[in-house]
Amino acid sequence: MLSSILKLYLAFLFFWKVKLVAASINPIEIHEQHFYDSVTGEPFFIKGVDYQPGGSSDVTSNRDPLSNAKICARDVFLFQKLGINTIRVYSISPDLDHDECMTMMAAAGIYLILDVNSPLENQHLNRYEPWTTYNEGYLEHVFKVVEQFSHYNNTLGFFAGNEIINDGQSARRCPPYIRAVVNDIKQYIQAYSPRTIPVGYSAADDLKYRIPLSQYLECHDENHPDSSIDFYGVNSYQWCGPQTIQSSGYDQLVDAYKQFSKPVFFSEFGCNTFRPRSFEEVEALYSESMINTFSGGLVYEFTEEPNEYGLVKMSDDNSAQILQDFVNLQGRFANIESKEFQMIRKNAVSLMASAPLPTCEDKYENLQVDATVAGGIAKNLLKTGVDQKKGRYLNLEESVYSSDYEIHDVNGKSFESPRRISIVHKIEGSEPEVRHRNQSQETESSSTVSPRPNDDKKDTVKQNEAISLKYSLTSVISWCLGSICLIVSLMLF
Repeated sequence: MLSSILKLYLAFLFFWKVKLVAASINPIEIHEQHFYDSVTGEPFFIKGVDYQPGGSSDVTSNRDPLSNAKICARDVFLFQKLGINTIRVYSISPDLDHDECMTMMAAAGIYLILDVNSPLENQHLNRYEPWTTYNEGYLEHVFKVVEQFSHYNNTLGFFAGNEIINDGQSARRCPPYIRAVVNDIKQYIQAYSPRTIPVGYSAADDLKYRIPLSQYLECHDENHPDSSIDFYGVNSYQWCGPQTIQSSGYDQLVDAYKQFSKPVFFSEFGCNTFRPRSFEEVEALYSESMINTFSGGLVYEFTEEPNEYGLVKMSDDNSAQILQDFVNLQGRFANIESKEFQMIRKNAVSLMASAPLPTCEDKYENLQVDATVAGGIAKNLLKTGVDQKKGRYLNLEESVYSSDYEIHDVNGKSFESPRRISIVHKIEGSEPEVRHRNQSQETESSSTVSPRPNDDKKDTVKQNEAISLKYSLTSVISWCLGSICLIVSLMLF
Protein backbone atom coordinates (compact mmCIF):
# COMPACT_ATOMS: atom_id res chain seq x y z
CA MET A 1 0.00 0.00 0.00
CA LEU A 2 2.83 2.39 0.92
CA SER A 3 4.42 1.69 -2.45
CA SER A 4 1.21 2.66 -4.23
CA ILE A 5 0.98 5.88 -2.26
CA LEU A 6 4.55 6.81 -3.15
CA LYS A 7 3.84 6.12 -6.81
CA LEU A 8 0.80 8.39 -6.67
CA TYR A 9 2.89 11.09 -5.00
CA LEU A 10 5.62 10.89 -7.61
CA ALA A 11 3.06 10.89 -10.39
CA PHE A 12 1.52 14.02 -8.87
CA LEU A 13 4.87 15.81 -8.82
CA PHE A 14 5.66 14.62 -12.35
CA PHE A 15 2.34 15.97 -13.59
CA TRP A 16 3.12 19.40 -12.19
CA LYS A 17 6.64 19.36 -13.60
CA VAL A 18 5.39 18.44 -17.08
CA LYS A 19 2.74 21.10 -16.85
CA LEU A 20 5.37 23.73 -16.05
CA VAL A 21 7.84 22.63 -18.73
CA ALA A 22 5.12 22.63 -21.38
CA ALA A 23 4.02 26.18 -20.54
CA SER A 24 6.16 27.82 -23.25
CA ILE A 25 8.68 27.10 -25.99
CA ASN A 26 12.24 27.84 -24.93
CA PRO A 27 14.63 29.82 -27.14
CA ILE A 28 17.63 27.94 -28.52
CA GLU A 29 21.09 29.31 -27.79
CA ILE A 30 24.64 28.51 -28.90
CA HIS A 31 27.44 27.43 -26.63
CA GLU A 32 30.70 26.81 -28.44
CA GLN A 33 30.05 24.20 -31.18
CA HIS A 34 26.47 23.22 -30.38
CA PHE A 35 22.91 24.42 -29.92
CA TYR A 36 21.25 24.17 -26.52
CA ASP A 37 17.84 24.74 -24.97
CA SER A 38 18.29 28.03 -23.12
CA VAL A 39 16.21 26.89 -20.15
CA THR A 40 16.82 23.17 -19.71
CA GLY A 41 20.40 23.16 -20.98
CA GLU A 42 19.68 20.12 -23.13
CA PRO A 43 21.61 19.88 -26.44
CA PHE A 44 19.43 20.66 -29.45
CA PHE A 45 19.91 18.78 -32.71
CA ILE A 46 18.17 20.14 -35.80
CA LYS A 47 15.81 17.60 -37.31
CA GLY A 48 13.89 19.33 -40.02
CA VAL A 49 12.96 20.25 -43.57
CA ASP A 50 13.37 23.16 -45.96
CA TYR A 51 9.98 24.77 -46.50
CA GLN A 52 9.16 27.10 -49.39
CA PRO A 53 5.85 26.05 -51.02
CA GLY A 54 5.70 27.22 -54.60
CA GLY A 55 9.42 27.97 -54.64
CA SER A 56 11.12 31.29 -54.01
CA SER A 57 9.42 32.84 -57.03
CA ASP A 58 6.05 32.45 -55.29
CA VAL A 59 6.94 35.05 -52.65
CA THR A 60 5.20 38.36 -53.31
CA SER A 61 4.15 41.38 -51.29
CA ASN A 62 0.80 39.63 -50.78
CA ARG A 63 1.82 36.13 -49.70
CA ASP A 64 4.66 34.01 -48.39
CA PRO A 65 4.99 30.58 -46.72
CA LEU A 66 4.03 31.84 -43.24
CA SER A 67 1.23 34.29 -44.02
CA ASN A 68 -1.71 31.91 -44.58
CA ALA A 69 -3.00 30.41 -41.33
CA LYS A 70 -5.04 27.68 -43.03
CA ILE A 71 -2.05 26.49 -45.04
CA CYS A 72 0.05 26.57 -41.88
CA ALA A 73 -2.50 24.47 -39.97
CA ARG A 74 -2.31 21.83 -42.70
CA ASP A 75 1.48 21.80 -42.89
CA VAL A 76 2.29 22.05 -39.18
CA PHE A 77 0.04 19.03 -38.68
CA LEU A 78 2.20 17.22 -41.26
CA PHE A 79 5.42 18.49 -39.66
CA GLN A 80 4.37 16.73 -36.49
CA LYS A 81 3.48 13.55 -38.37
CA LEU A 82 6.92 13.65 -39.98
CA GLY A 83 8.60 14.04 -36.59
CA ILE A 84 10.62 17.22 -37.09
CA ASN A 85 11.55 20.08 -34.77
CA THR A 86 12.74 22.76 -37.24
CA ILE A 87 11.93 24.23 -40.63
CA ARG A 88 13.91 26.58 -42.81
CA VAL A 89 12.10 29.25 -44.83
CA TYR A 90 14.04 30.95 -47.63
CA SER A 91 12.11 34.19 -47.98
CA ILE A 92 9.19 36.06 -46.46
CA SER A 93 7.66 39.51 -46.71
CA PRO A 94 7.97 41.48 -43.44
CA ASP A 95 4.96 43.53 -44.49
CA LEU A 96 2.69 40.52 -43.94
CA ASP A 97 1.36 39.14 -40.65
CA HIS A 98 3.01 35.92 -39.46
CA ASP A 99 1.67 35.77 -35.91
CA GLU A 100 -0.84 32.95 -36.42
CA CYS A 101 1.61 30.65 -38.20
CA MET A 102 4.41 31.30 -35.72
CA THR A 103 2.02 30.69 -32.82
CA MET A 104 0.94 27.36 -34.33
CA MET A 105 4.54 26.33 -34.85
CA ALA A 106 5.50 27.31 -31.31
CA ALA A 107 2.57 25.38 -29.88
CA ALA A 108 3.66 22.36 -31.94
CA GLY A 109 7.30 22.62 -30.82
CA ILE A 110 8.61 23.69 -34.24
CA TYR A 111 11.51 26.15 -34.58
CA LEU A 112 12.31 28.40 -37.55
CA ILE A 113 15.58 29.22 -39.28
CA LEU A 114 14.85 32.15 -41.57
CA ASP A 115 16.74 33.61 -44.52
CA VAL A 116 16.67 37.41 -44.43
CA ASN A 117 16.82 37.82 -48.21
CA SER A 118 14.17 37.39 -50.88
CA PRO A 119 14.23 37.23 -54.69
CA LEU A 120 12.35 40.53 -54.93
CA GLU A 121 14.12 43.67 -56.10
CA ASN A 122 16.53 45.26 -53.60
CA GLN A 123 15.99 42.42 -51.13
CA HIS A 124 19.14 40.39 -51.86
CA LEU A 125 22.79 40.85 -52.77
CA ASN A 126 23.84 40.72 -56.40
CA ARG A 127 26.56 38.05 -56.24
CA TYR A 128 28.51 39.56 -59.15
CA GLU A 129 28.13 43.24 -58.27
CA PRO A 130 27.33 43.27 -54.54
CA TRP A 131 28.25 46.95 -54.18
CA THR A 132 25.22 47.84 -56.31
CA THR A 133 22.77 46.16 -53.93
CA TYR A 134 24.43 46.63 -50.54
CA ASN A 135 22.61 49.83 -49.65
CA GLU A 136 20.27 51.29 -47.06
CA GLY A 137 17.14 50.09 -48.86
CA TYR A 138 18.40 46.52 -48.83
CA LEU A 139 19.37 46.70 -45.15
CA GLU A 140 16.00 48.18 -44.26
CA HIS A 141 14.35 45.04 -45.65
CA VAL A 142 16.79 42.82 -43.76
CA PHE A 143 16.25 44.69 -40.48
CA LYS A 144 12.47 44.53 -40.88
CA VAL A 145 12.68 40.75 -41.16
CA VAL A 146 14.90 40.64 -38.07
CA GLU A 147 12.71 43.08 -36.15
CA GLN A 148 9.56 41.07 -36.74
CA PHE A 149 10.89 37.57 -36.15
CA SER A 150 13.23 38.27 -33.24
CA HIS A 151 10.18 38.56 -30.98
CA TYR A 152 9.19 34.91 -31.45
CA ASN A 153 10.88 32.47 -29.06
CA ASN A 154 10.87 29.77 -31.74
CA THR A 155 13.01 31.78 -34.16
CA LEU A 156 16.20 29.73 -33.92
CA GLY A 157 18.39 31.83 -36.20
CA PHE A 158 18.80 33.93 -39.34
CA PHE A 159 20.67 33.10 -42.52
CA ALA A 160 22.44 36.20 -43.84
CA GLY A 161 22.85 34.51 -47.21
CA ASN A 162 22.25 31.33 -49.19
CA GLU A 163 24.72 30.12 -51.83
CA ILE A 164 25.75 33.68 -52.67
CA ILE A 165 29.19 32.34 -53.55
CA ASN A 166 28.86 29.56 -56.11
CA ASP A 167 31.52 30.25 -58.75
CA GLY A 168 34.83 32.00 -59.33
CA GLN A 169 33.42 35.45 -60.01
CA SER A 170 31.21 35.55 -56.90
CA ALA A 171 34.12 34.13 -54.85
CA ARG A 172 36.24 37.08 -55.92
CA ARG A 173 33.66 39.76 -55.19
CA CYS A 174 31.27 38.72 -52.43
CA PRO A 175 33.04 37.40 -49.30
CA PRO A 176 33.57 40.78 -47.55
CA TYR A 177 29.97 41.77 -48.30
CA ILE A 178 28.64 38.65 -46.59
CA ARG A 179 30.62 39.52 -43.48
CA ALA A 180 29.31 43.09 -43.69
CA VAL A 181 25.69 41.89 -43.72
CA VAL A 182 26.37 39.52 -40.81
CA ASN A 183 27.91 42.42 -38.91
CA ASP A 184 24.94 44.70 -39.60
CA ILE A 185 22.38 42.08 -38.55
CA LYS A 186 24.18 41.26 -35.32
CA GLN A 187 24.51 44.94 -34.42
CA TYR A 188 20.81 45.47 -35.07
CA ILE A 189 19.95 42.47 -32.89
CA GLN A 190 22.14 43.82 -30.09
CA ALA A 191 20.44 47.21 -30.29
CA TYR A 192 16.81 46.29 -30.75
CA SER A 193 16.02 42.61 -30.24
CA PRO A 194 14.79 41.25 -26.90
CA ARG A 195 17.34 38.42 -26.98
CA THR A 196 20.45 37.36 -28.84
CA ILE A 197 19.57 35.37 -31.96
CA PRO A 198 22.37 33.66 -33.90
CA VAL A 199 23.21 34.65 -37.48
CA GLY A 200 24.76 32.26 -39.99
CA TYR A 201 25.35 31.47 -43.65
CA SER A 202 24.25 28.60 -45.91
CA ALA A 203 26.94 27.42 -48.34
CA ALA A 204 26.59 25.90 -51.81
CA ASP A 205 27.49 22.26 -52.44
CA ASP A 206 30.90 23.04 -53.93
CA LEU A 207 34.01 21.77 -52.15
CA LYS A 208 36.16 24.35 -53.92
CA TYR A 209 34.53 27.17 -51.96
CA ARG A 210 32.58 25.60 -49.10
CA ILE A 211 35.45 24.88 -46.70
CA PRO A 212 37.60 28.01 -47.26
CA LEU A 213 34.46 30.14 -47.05
CA SER A 214 33.57 28.60 -43.69
CA GLN A 215 37.04 29.45 -42.41
CA TYR A 216 36.78 33.02 -43.63
CA LEU A 217 33.30 33.60 -42.19
CA GLU A 218 34.26 31.95 -38.89
CA CYS A 219 37.43 33.91 -38.11
CA HIS A 220 37.66 36.79 -35.65
CA ASP A 221 38.33 40.28 -37.01
CA GLU A 222 39.29 42.59 -34.15
CA ASN A 223 38.13 45.61 -36.16
CA HIS A 224 34.71 44.07 -36.82
CA PRO A 225 34.12 41.43 -34.13
CA ASP A 226 30.42 41.11 -35.00
CA SER A 227 31.14 40.10 -38.59
CA SER A 228 31.88 36.48 -37.66
CA ILE A 229 29.02 34.03 -38.24
CA ASP A 230 27.45 32.17 -35.32
CA PHE A 231 26.74 28.97 -37.28
CA TYR A 232 27.42 27.48 -40.69
CA GLY A 233 24.97 25.64 -42.92
CA VAL A 234 26.27 23.11 -45.44
CA ASN A 235 24.15 22.28 -48.49
CA SER A 236 25.20 18.72 -49.36
CA TYR A 237 23.77 16.24 -51.84
CA GLN A 238 26.69 13.82 -51.96
CA TRP A 239 24.96 10.83 -50.33
CA CYS A 240 22.95 9.28 -53.17
CA GLY A 241 21.18 5.95 -52.76
CA PRO A 242 22.87 3.05 -50.91
CA GLN A 243 26.04 4.52 -49.40
CA THR A 244 28.15 4.50 -46.28
CA ILE A 245 29.78 7.31 -44.35
CA GLN A 246 33.02 6.49 -46.16
CA SER A 247 31.72 6.00 -49.70
CA SER A 248 29.57 9.14 -49.52
CA GLY A 249 32.42 11.28 -48.28
CA TYR A 250 30.61 12.18 -45.06
CA ASP A 251 33.74 11.13 -43.16
CA GLN A 252 35.65 13.84 -45.04
CA LEU A 253 33.02 16.40 -44.05
CA VAL A 254 33.50 15.42 -40.42
CA ASP A 255 37.27 15.82 -40.76
CA ALA A 256 36.84 19.20 -42.46
CA TYR A 257 34.66 20.68 -39.70
CA LYS A 258 35.69 18.86 -36.53
CA GLN A 259 37.81 21.86 -35.47
CA PHE A 260 35.18 24.43 -36.48
CA SER A 261 34.43 26.63 -33.47
CA LYS A 262 30.73 27.19 -34.30
CA PRO A 263 27.77 24.84 -34.84
CA VAL A 264 27.65 23.20 -38.28
CA PHE A 265 24.63 21.45 -39.78
CA PHE A 266 23.21 20.42 -43.13
CA SER A 267 21.08 23.35 -44.30
CA GLU A 268 20.03 21.21 -47.28
CA PHE A 269 20.45 17.49 -47.92
CA GLY A 270 18.69 14.65 -49.70
CA CYS A 271 20.01 13.60 -53.12
CA ASN A 272 17.15 12.63 -55.46
CA THR A 273 19.08 10.58 -58.03
CA PHE A 274 17.15 7.55 -56.81
CA ARG A 275 13.44 7.94 -56.04
CA PRO A 276 11.75 7.35 -53.79
CA ARG A 277 14.60 8.45 -51.56
CA SER A 278 15.53 6.04 -48.78
CA PHE A 279 17.26 8.66 -46.59
CA GLU A 280 19.85 6.25 -45.23
CA GLU A 281 22.06 9.26 -44.51
CA VAL A 282 19.72 10.35 -41.71
CA GLU A 283 20.85 7.62 -39.36
CA ALA A 284 24.48 8.38 -40.24
CA LEU A 285 24.02 12.09 -39.56
CA TYR A 286 22.71 11.48 -36.05
CA SER A 287 25.14 8.66 -35.29
CA GLU A 288 28.15 8.57 -33.01
CA SER A 289 30.41 9.13 -36.02
CA MET A 290 28.99 12.55 -36.86
CA ILE A 291 27.12 13.95 -33.91
CA ASN A 292 30.14 15.53 -32.25
CA THR A 293 30.67 17.68 -35.34
CA PHE A 294 27.25 18.15 -36.96
CA SER A 295 24.16 19.46 -35.18
CA GLY A 296 21.65 17.72 -37.44
CA GLY A 297 20.16 18.87 -40.70
CA LEU A 298 17.28 19.99 -42.91
CA VAL A 299 15.96 17.79 -45.71
CA TYR A 300 15.32 19.48 -49.03
CA GLU A 301 12.36 19.92 -49.35
CA PHE A 302 8.82 19.69 -47.99
CA THR A 303 6.65 20.39 -51.03
CA GLU A 304 7.01 18.74 -54.43
CA GLU A 305 8.17 21.31 -56.98
CA PRO A 306 9.36 20.87 -60.61
CA ASN A 307 12.82 19.81 -59.36
CA GLU A 308 11.23 16.71 -57.71
CA TYR A 309 12.67 16.90 -54.20
CA GLY A 310 9.32 16.97 -52.41
CA LEU A 311 7.88 14.96 -49.55
CA VAL A 312 4.31 16.16 -50.07
CA LYS A 313 2.45 17.06 -53.25
CA MET A 314 0.00 19.95 -53.11
CA SER A 315 -3.07 20.35 -55.31
CA ASP A 316 -4.76 23.49 -56.59
CA ASP A 317 -7.53 23.02 -54.00
CA ASN A 318 -4.85 23.03 -51.24
CA SER A 319 -5.27 19.36 -50.47
CA ALA A 320 -2.07 17.45 -49.73
CA GLN A 321 -0.85 14.04 -50.92
CA ILE A 322 1.88 12.37 -48.87
CA LEU A 323 4.59 10.85 -51.07
CA GLN A 324 6.70 7.76 -50.40
CA ASP A 325 9.67 10.02 -49.63
CA PHE A 326 7.68 11.36 -46.67
CA VAL A 327 6.99 7.86 -45.36
CA ASN A 328 10.63 6.81 -45.73
CA LEU A 329 11.93 9.93 -43.98
CA GLN A 330 9.32 9.59 -41.25
CA GLY A 331 10.63 6.10 -40.53
CA ARG A 332 14.24 7.29 -40.40
CA PHE A 333 13.38 10.10 -38.00
CA ALA A 334 11.47 7.65 -35.82
CA ASN A 335 14.52 5.38 -35.68
CA ILE A 336 16.78 8.12 -34.35
CA GLU A 337 14.41 8.59 -31.44
CA SER A 338 15.06 5.01 -30.32
CA LYS A 339 16.77 4.36 -26.99
CA GLU A 340 19.92 3.30 -28.83
CA PHE A 341 20.25 6.62 -30.65
CA GLN A 342 19.32 8.61 -27.55
CA MET A 343 22.14 6.88 -25.68
CA ILE A 344 24.55 7.68 -28.53
CA ARG A 345 23.61 11.36 -28.35
CA LYS A 346 23.90 11.40 -24.58
CA ASN A 347 27.37 9.85 -24.69
CA ALA A 348 28.47 12.10 -27.54
CA VAL A 349 27.37 15.24 -25.73
CA SER A 350 29.47 14.31 -22.71
CA LEU A 351 32.53 14.17 -24.99
CA MET A 352 31.93 17.48 -26.79
CA ALA A 353 35.06 19.62 -26.82
CA SER A 354 35.41 23.28 -27.67
CA ALA A 355 37.54 24.59 -30.53
CA PRO A 356 39.40 27.91 -30.47
CA LEU A 357 38.18 30.82 -32.59
CA PRO A 358 40.85 31.54 -35.23
CA THR A 359 42.05 35.02 -36.11
CA CYS A 360 41.37 36.21 -39.65
CA GLU A 361 44.12 35.76 -42.22
CA ASP A 362 44.98 37.85 -45.26
CA LYS A 363 44.26 35.11 -47.79
CA TYR A 364 41.94 32.13 -48.16
CA GLU A 365 42.07 29.49 -50.86
CA ASN A 366 39.89 30.26 -53.91
CA LEU A 367 38.52 33.44 -52.30
CA GLN A 368 39.34 37.11 -52.63
CA VAL A 369 38.78 38.76 -49.27
CA ASP A 370 40.51 42.12 -49.58
CA ALA A 371 37.69 44.06 -51.25
CA THR A 372 36.70 47.27 -49.48
CA VAL A 373 33.06 47.52 -48.43
CA ALA A 374 31.58 51.00 -48.11
CA GLY A 375 31.24 51.87 -44.44
CA GLY A 376 28.35 53.55 -42.67
CA ILE A 377 25.57 52.09 -44.85
CA ALA A 378 23.71 50.81 -41.78
CA LYS A 379 24.50 53.83 -39.58
CA ASN A 380 21.15 55.64 -39.77
CA LEU A 381 19.08 52.47 -39.46
CA LEU A 382 21.08 51.33 -36.45
CA LYS A 383 20.51 54.72 -34.87
CA THR A 384 16.77 54.92 -35.46
CA GLY A 385 15.56 51.37 -35.94
CA VAL A 386 12.94 50.52 -38.56
CA ASP A 387 9.19 51.01 -38.76
CA GLN A 388 8.03 47.45 -38.32
CA LYS A 389 5.31 45.58 -36.47
CA LYS A 390 6.86 43.26 -33.93
CA GLY A 391 5.91 39.63 -34.10
CA ARG A 392 3.83 38.33 -31.20
CA TYR A 393 2.08 35.16 -30.15
CA LEU A 394 -1.71 35.02 -30.25
CA ASN A 395 -4.36 33.33 -28.16
CA LEU A 396 -5.76 31.18 -30.95
CA GLU A 397 -9.11 29.45 -30.86
CA GLU A 398 -9.00 25.67 -30.77
CA SER A 399 -10.52 25.43 -34.25
CA VAL A 400 -7.56 27.28 -35.79
CA TYR A 401 -5.27 24.34 -34.98
CA SER A 402 -7.28 22.04 -37.26
CA SER A 403 -6.79 21.80 -41.01
CA ASP A 404 -9.76 22.43 -43.29
CA TYR A 405 -7.95 20.87 -46.24
CA GLU A 406 -7.96 17.22 -47.23
CA ILE A 407 -4.78 15.27 -46.54
CA HIS A 408 -4.21 11.92 -48.22
CA ASP A 409 -1.73 9.24 -47.26
CA VAL A 410 0.63 7.57 -49.71
CA ASN A 411 -2.15 5.20 -50.79
CA GLY A 412 -4.63 8.00 -51.42
CA LYS A 413 -6.67 7.39 -48.27
CA SER A 414 -7.91 10.55 -46.60
CA PHE A 415 -6.89 11.39 -43.04
CA GLU A 416 -9.99 11.41 -40.87
CA SER A 417 -11.00 14.60 -39.09
CA PRO A 418 -9.93 16.24 -36.93
CA ARG A 419 -6.61 16.84 -38.66
CA ARG A 420 -5.46 18.79 -35.65
CA ILE A 421 -2.07 20.02 -34.47
CA SER A 422 -1.04 18.47 -31.15
CA ILE A 423 -0.38 21.20 -28.60
CA VAL A 424 3.06 20.57 -27.10
CA HIS A 425 3.53 24.04 -25.59
CA LYS A 426 0.82 26.28 -24.18
CA ILE A 427 1.39 29.63 -25.86
CA GLU A 428 0.04 32.77 -24.23
CA GLY A 429 -0.70 35.69 -26.50
CA SER A 430 0.65 39.19 -25.96
CA GLU A 431 -0.59 42.68 -26.75
CA PRO A 432 0.26 44.14 -30.17
CA GLU A 433 3.14 46.58 -30.21
CA VAL A 434 4.58 48.78 -32.96
CA ARG A 435 7.90 50.57 -32.73
CA HIS A 436 8.56 53.53 -34.97
CA ARG A 437 11.72 55.38 -35.81
CA ASN A 438 13.06 57.44 -32.93
CA GLN A 439 12.55 60.93 -34.32
CA SER A 440 14.70 62.61 -31.69
CA GLN A 441 17.63 60.45 -32.66
CA GLU A 442 17.12 61.14 -36.35
CA THR A 443 17.86 64.82 -35.71
CA GLU A 444 20.98 64.20 -33.65
CA SER A 445 24.18 65.50 -35.18
CA SER A 446 26.39 62.91 -33.51
CA SER A 447 28.56 61.01 -35.97
CA THR A 448 28.54 57.82 -33.91
CA VAL A 449 25.93 55.11 -34.04
CA SER A 450 23.84 55.43 -30.90
CA PRO A 451 20.95 52.96 -30.73
CA ARG A 452 18.00 54.02 -28.66
CA PRO A 453 17.83 52.75 -25.07
CA ASN A 454 16.85 49.13 -25.32
CA ASP A 455 13.64 49.21 -23.34
CA ASP A 456 12.57 45.97 -25.05
CA LYS A 457 15.46 44.10 -23.44
CA LYS A 458 14.68 45.61 -20.04
CA ASP A 459 11.03 44.68 -20.41
CA THR A 460 11.97 41.18 -21.51
CA VAL A 461 14.28 40.73 -18.51
CA LYS A 462 11.48 41.86 -16.22
CA GLN A 463 9.05 39.49 -17.93
CA ASN A 464 11.50 36.61 -17.64
CA GLU A 465 12.05 37.39 -13.97
CA ALA A 466 8.30 37.45 -13.44
CA ILE A 467 7.87 34.16 -15.27
CA SER A 468 10.69 32.57 -13.27
CA LEU A 469 9.11 33.81 -10.03
CA LYS A 470 5.74 32.49 -11.16
CA TYR A 471 7.19 29.08 -11.95
CA SER A 472 9.14 29.03 -8.69
CA LEU A 473 6.04 29.85 -6.66
CA THR A 474 4.03 27.30 -8.59
CA SER A 475 6.71 24.69 -7.98
CA VAL A 476 6.71 25.43 -4.24
CA ILE A 477 2.93 25.27 -4.11
CA SER A 478 2.85 22.01 -6.05
CA TRP A 479 5.54 20.54 -3.79
CA CYS A 480 3.59 21.56 -0.67
CA LEU A 481 0.34 20.17 -2.05
CA GLY A 482 2.09 16.96 -2.97
CA SER A 483 3.59 16.68 0.50
CA ILE A 484 0.21 17.30 2.11
CA CYS A 485 -1.30 14.59 -0.11
CA LEU A 486 1.42 12.19 0.96
CA ILE A 487 0.94 12.93 4.68
CA VAL A 488 -2.84 12.61 4.45
CA SER A 489 -2.51 9.37 2.52
CA LEU A 490 -0.14 7.93 5.14
CA MET A 491 -2.55 8.92 7.91
CA LEU A 492 -5.47 7.30 6.12
CA PHE A 493 -3.68 4.07 5.34
